[in-house]
Amino acid sequence: MFSSNPLSLTVPDATFESWLRESGFLDVIDDRQTAAAAAVSTTTTSTPTISDSTITIPISSFLFGYSVSFFSLLWTLLSLLTFNPLAKLTTNDFAGEAPSWTKGFFADFGSYSFPASVSQARLRVQENVKRYARNYASLSVLFFACSLYQLPLALVGLISSLALWDSFRFFSDKWGLDRFPVAQSILIRVVQCATAVILLWLNVQMALCCTLGVSYTVMILHAASRKLTPVKQPSRGRWK
Repeated sequence: MFSSNPLSLTVPDATFESWLRESGFLDVIDDRQTAAAAAVSTTTTSTPTISDSTITIPISSFLFGYSVSFFSLLWTLLSLLTFNPLAKLTTNDFAGEAPSWTKGFFADFGSYSFPASVSQARLRVQENVKRYARNYASLSVLFFACSLYQLPLALVGLISSLALWDSFRFFSDKWGLDRFPVAQSILIRVVQCATAVILLWLNVQMALCCTLGVSYTVMILHAASRKLTPVKQPSRGRWK
């Protein structure tokens, strides 16, 4: 485990944090930011005055504190809408097996906490989206299936579109349309227009919009509240 800054006498905190980022110890940065926010919260909390005859409780100060905390959390979540959490995703993030749903993705209640700052929220989202990209993709497929179940016409429209393109490919191969590129191009445009009409008429776009909205919301809330876990064990011989 790392202390707050084992080289505090010679290395500034900013340099130490930069080294942690480059070395992949993002979970240490996450823990440091959480501890710093908890220390600030402890020092700013006032103790109510208690006397023998009366008990004076500053209710207004408590309400003000809760209001500040609520709006701070709301501002932190809204700030996540100003950047693209998928910008650093690569094809390698979707390769291999997905992390365990019980131990990795959901874990226990102690693996979650509200982000203490905007920077911590962005750090968690960027890292967790890469770590659990395959889990989020699976959830999106599940949400899309649920949307189609709730909107049967959208399911009919999707199946009809797939059947239309499959029929076009079958007859294109049967009639040898490859020898007539102009006619093939015209038929492709006709099929595209027919597909667009089917999808719009049967509200397939509604199912897609619902899926994207729910998937994005779940991804942001989970990634922002999920604590970062160690990717690799730090060397015990270097830090004490």
